[in-house]
Order: sequence, then structure tokens, then C-alpha cells
Amino acid sequence: MNRNKSNSIVPLERIAEKIYLIRSKKVMLDSDLAALYEVETRVLVQAVKRNMDRFPAHFMFQLSDEEFEYWRSQIVMSNPASKMGLRRPPFAFTEQGVAMLSAVLRSKTAVQISIAIIDTFVRLRKMLSAHDDIAQKIEEHDQHIAALYKHVQQLMEVPEGSKRRIGYIWEDND
Repeated sequence: MNRNKSNSIVPLERIAEKIYLIRSKKVMLDSDLAALYEVETRVLVQAVKRNMDRFPAHFMFQLSDEEFEYWRSQIVMSNPASKMGLRRPPFAFTEQGVAMLSAVLRSKTAVQISIAIIDTFVRLRKMLSAHDDIAQKIEEHDQHIAALYKHVQQLMEVPEGSKRRIGYIWEDND
């Protein structure tokens, strides 16, 4: 693999697009990690299962069936019958779980990829914290828009029993 300008073995953008928000945690799925580490998903999962004591719940968890179905429905599939080739809910790894993977997989590539992934998590965290004030203003703006929409809806409602006259009404006071 070629290194990009930031000295990463994999472009950070490629890693960032594989980070999902599940259970309010930023995670990467086993199949995406396996592709980055250039190993089969089953090899990665076997290595993890042999070392489960290194992966507490805040490092890694397996998606529930409901989460799995929801996640799968969010991805456009070319062949829905294939179920994307997945037979079981994937494992999701937090930033700490990714760091532990490099110790479990024990290869130079795994270490380099883990460093690149952790760098990506750190950059995303910095970007999000730098834009907290913007996010708050957007939320306030959205609340104002919702209030305006509610008021317009109320103005557009016609009270029951009243009939509106259409056209010009001439009153002759002579």
C-alpha cells in the first residue's frame, strides 16, 4: 500500500467512512477492519475469540439481531437475497478495541493499520469538538424553524363552522 501525505498506510478518508455510530459509540465493523488489515473476516474473528479476555464490552460488542437488520437495511444492496454475504451479526470495535486488535493480530501491517485507525478516531474527535458551537446554533435554528412552521400551520387552519367569502364584498351604506 502507498502512504499518503499524512504518512498513513491507508488514507484517513477511507478509514473515516468505515466508522459507524452504533449504541452511541463510534465503532468499526469486523469485516471493514479485516479488509483494512488484509485478512479474512473469519481470521480476525477467530483471533478475537481466542483472546476474549482482551476485549471487554467497552472495547467490542456483537450487534444484536435487531441492530444487524437495521444496519443492513440502511445499506443499498445490489443483491438483497445474498444478505451481503453475512450470516451473523458483525462485531463492532471501539477505538480501544482497534488498539487491542494490533496486539492480537501481531503483524507489522496490523500495527500500522491500527495506528492509522486510531489517528482517524482522534481527528474525528477533534473536528467534532471544534464544531460543537456550530452544532448548537444549528439546533437552535432548527427549533426556531419548527416554531415558525407550527405558527404558520395554525394560521392556515380554518375554524370549523366559518365560511370564507371569496371575492370583493361591496357594502352600500346609502
